[in-house]
Amino acid sequence: MFGAFREEFGEGIGAAGDSDLTFVQSLEDRAKGIAGLLGSAGGATFRSGLYRLFAPGEMETWTNHVVATFPEYRGSIACFGYDWLGRVFALDQRNDEEQWQILMIEPGAGEAMKIPASFAEFHNVELVEYAADALAEPFFEEWVASGGAAPRRLECVAYKVPLFLGGEDVIGNLEMSDMEVYWHLCGELRRSIREGRNVAGG
Repeated sequence: MFGAFREEFGEGIGAAGDSDLTFVQSLEDRAKGIAGLLGSAGGATFRSGLYRLFAPGEMETWTNHVVATFPEYRGSIACFGYDWLGRVFALDQRNDEEQWQILMIEPGAGEAMKIPASFAEFHNVELVEYAADALAEPFFEEWVASGGAAPRRLECVAYKVPLFLGGEDVIGNLEMSDMEVYWHLCGELRRSIREGRNVAGG
């Protein structure tokens, strides 16, 4: 089912071998192939950290981290992967499509972008044919060429000043960070801005 993805990205490194697939299997009807891919490659790293899959046992934890920063998605997403910039990919359970579509949730930009693709299409088409958009691959290559290290698992290359605070989308505004720390910081900043606007408007 994921032939195009496997051909382009390989088998990945460091799969977790998570034995409890109960939660992942509960998503299978609306995300065909997710149990098979995360069962074999959950926790794996692809292309030196360009893209990673969460281990099945990490999905609930990371969904909670994401909705703490983006409370508008509470109860409506299930996070399955992330990229080198710490952007998390999730199943968007709010749509009426037969197969749930994908959300790319960006902590540094403070926003989410809809990707009109099923779980299988996301891996076989979006990541294969449109990696420049889906994974900011040219920016990743620029980061590595500048001497930047490839992020380790549950690390990301973070914006020193988030884009939603006026930070620039340039190499000089990037630094290595722990994923959880980065998401927590962006969540705190995003909430303070939203609350400030509410106070100012009210």
